[in-house]
Amino acid sequence: MSEYLSQTKYWIESSKDDLNSAESIFRNGNYDWCLYIAHLSLEKVLKAYFVFSQHKIPPKTHKLDRIAELSNLKLSTQQEELFKYVNEFNIETRYPDYKRKFHKLCTKEFAEKYLNEIKEVYNWLLEQIKE
Repeated sequence: MSEYLSQTKYWIESSKDDLNSAESIFRNGNYDWCLYIAHLSLEKVLKAYFVFSQHKIPPKTHKLDRIAELSNLKLSTQQEELFKYVNEFNIETRYPDYKRKFHKLCTKEFAEKYLNEIKEVYNWLLEQIKE
C-alpha cells in the first residue's frame, strides 16, 4: 500500500509544480502555454486520484475524461464538459496546424477563464484524495 501512497504523493507534487508554472506563464502573457501546462497539472492530479482510488499505475493517456472514467470518479456534467474541452489544449498546443489557431484564441480573458476553472476542479480533486 505504501507504494501507492508514494506514487499518489509524486503525482500531486508534480501537478502542483505544473500549476504554479501555469500561473507564472499566465502572468508572463503566454496564454496558450499557460493552458497547456494547466492541462498537464490537471492530468497529473487526476492520475494521483487514479492511483489513490484504484491502487494501480495510472493509464498512459493525456485524456482527462478517460482517466476520470477509469478512476470511477463521479463528475458533474460541467466537470465532464470541462475535461473534454481542456483535452484540446494538449493537442492544440503541440501540433503546428492547430497551434496558430489556438494561439489566436488564447486571449488573456480566455486563458484566465479556463485557468480558474481548472484550478477549481483541481482543488476539488485534491479534496477527493484526502477522503
